[in-house]
Amino acid sequence: MKTVNFLYGKTTLDLEVPDDTPVLTSNIDELHSNKSGYDIVAEAMENPIDSPRLFELAKGKPDCTIIISDHTRPVPSQDILPHMIRELRMGNPDIKITFLVATGFHRQTTIDELRNKLGDALYEEFKDSIVVHDAHNPESNAKVGTLPSGPDCIIDKLALEASLLVAEGFIEAHFFAGFSGGRKSVLPGVCDAVTVMGNHCSKFIDSPYARTGILDHNPIHEDMIAAAEMANLAFICNVVIDEDKKTVAAFAGNFNTAHRKGADFLANYCVVRPAPADIVITTNGGYPLDQNAYQCSKGMSAGEATAKPDAVIIMLATCSDGHGGEQYYRSIADAESAQSFYDQCMATAQEDTLPDQWCAQIYCRILCKHKVLFVAEPEQEKMITDMKAEYFPTLEAAYARARELKGTDASLTCIPNGISVIVRD
Repeated sequence: MKTVNFLYGKTTLDLEVPDDTPVLTSNIDELHSNKSGYDIVAEAMENPIDSPRLFELAKGKPDCTIIISDHTRPVPSQDILPHMIRELRMGNPDIKITFLVATGFHRQTTIDELRNKLGDALYEEFKDSIVVHDAHNPESNAKVGTLPSGPDCIIDKLALEASLLVAEGFIEAHFFAGFSGGRKSVLPGVCDAVTVMGNHCSKFIDSPYARTGILDHNPIHEDMIAAAEMANLAFICNVVIDEDKKTVAAFAGNFNTAHRKGADFLANYCVVRPAPADIVITTNGGYPLDQNAYQCSKGMSAGEATAKPDAVIIMLATCSDGHGGEQYYRSIADAESAQSFYDQCMATAQEDTLPDQWCAQIYCRILCKHKVLFVAEPEQEKMITDMKAEYFPTLEAAYARARELKGTDASLTCIPNGISVIVRD
């Protein structure tokens, strides 16, 4: 027997399993560099991919809007932004620089969160030049075209009216866009709610290509590329970070090809082959990403990718902050069944997509195919059962139930960190 340590909150839940049990883990712990993040970014900025250097692009430009990440993304902006600002001013010492916070469909970023992200010096210098994008304010957004899939492409006016539009960001696996970063700074980052919901429609979410680590033929990604092109996103600097949120690699230049190079780099550390099993145990990577149920579709989708038909998936997440979204929770809790809500999603026209429908759809897609046993904090039992899963207070109890359902000879696969792996052939 061997012990597997599953990330859960700020600790682990441990389970003894047979020695031959597959354990799917990434090699992210091998991501490291002896250089500082600041120096790594400097080198990338000096050697951009498929693009002139940023200072060349800034020549003759009276202003530049830098799309920066919001409070939900651990982007090490203090490694990136000083280099972008320096190069912009090399190209034009008088260039006016505005930070546009890419909130996408998230809530507004607070002053404290901005100060924490930027650091005191950058915040104080640019505090009067920071604009937080509002996807729900039609007055601040404007139509620039139509996405390949049909919806209007409506983007923040500050992005559209900029003489030069650039973006920071970071690259991680994403459970339906393939990877974060690059074109995502524009869509959903600074797009109107109409455009975001059209891009996140049920048909696209249902695509077999709208999965973790997949870009080719991914309809969500293809719309995002089109939006970035319509916005004239001229340059990006994206980083890859390690488990301590430290910059270990950087990719600057063309928003599409630089991003793809970064995604391919990360995939070398994250892709694992599926080990199909009757029982799969997965997590949402522990704190802070397992604090609510809304985020848990990510870890569950890793389990889905290696589960046999009609398997049992054991999901481990504290959900200490509850469901993470009232509409998300109610859409599942109020449905007659996971199947009925999934069918409702699939019958919803692209233009009628509801807020947060996409995460609920993925969650219910998994429940339609597999029995989900959910280990969370005791106070979340009612929420978990309302959301159509079976609640357990301990991993041992959930594992015993899985064996009861699938038999003592059932195969088992373990995923200690469900958000750090890309499970694909």
